[in-house]
Amino acid sequence: MKYVGAHVSMSDGIANTPVKANEIGAKAFALFTRQPQRWKSAALKSADIEAFKNHCLEFGYTSDQILPHDSFLINLGAPDSEKLAKSREAFLDEFNRAHALGLTMVNFHPGSHLNEIAPEACLDLIAESINIALDQTEGVKAVIENTAGQGSNLGFKFEQLAHIIDKVTDKSRVGVCIDTCHSFAAGYDFGSPEGYEHTWNEFDRIIGFKYLCGMHINDSKKGLGSKVDRHESLGLGTLGKDFFERLMNDPRLDNIPLILETPDDTIWADEIAWLYSLVKG
Repeated sequence: MKYVGAHVSMSDGIANTPVKANEIGAKAFALFTRQPQRWKSAALKSADIEAFKNHCLEFGYTSDQILPHDSFLINLGAPDSEKLAKSREAFLDEFNRAHALGLTMVNFHPGSHLNEIAPEACLDLIAESINIALDQTEGVKAVIENTAGQGSNLGFKFEQLAHIIDKVTDKSRVGVCIDTCHSFAAGYDFGSPEGYEHTWNEFDRIIGFKYLCGMHINDSKKGLGSKVDRHESLGLGTLGKDFFERLMNDPRLDNIPLILETPDDTIWADEIAWLYSLVKG
């Protein structure tokens, strides 16, 4: 079963995010549990938590189909000790909010060395940050998202993700989210049939499919290896329509949230329907 959805807005309140997902025909969804451009947000209200859970139950969304994303400000590998402490505090809050909502995953970008420390030292800091959050929480998995390789951001190579995972103490509570645009921009050729198989074979060899917890399904405005993170609507970018047909018929990608972050949210319902139309048999 393919669980395709989108990152829905919480503009009408977090309790209504499952409603928004259902309205576009999503079988999965992503959300922010707090304002992504703020270091701190008000605590979740018990009424909103209860309403969120009730709507999830009403529309058939389980925690396996919901992939919350953390704040954009968080840098778990920050070279500056003050910013690292703020990031770790905010990251822990993300885990606590997810747990309160009955969710079991938090998706996040690994972090950036900002050209101030060595990449390997930054990766070690990221793993240490994850371990701190896991030690103080339970029931929520840290899901690391691969990046496009822009600037000093890490996580654009499978080896970097594997390095972080290797340093995480509780392997049962760490996983990976693969963004298709980021992967292509980082040089992984999902666009050709041969490149598609080679990329997944490399992923399995270096990281392992047991760690794949979700995907972000986006086309790319820029070309292979551009290291530029620019999402495009499905079939309108450089990945091409055939890629999405391969993805939708790949059983290795069953039973995980496949989340649209494409730029035009007015056509998300159409994009979701189109993806399901690609399934053969």
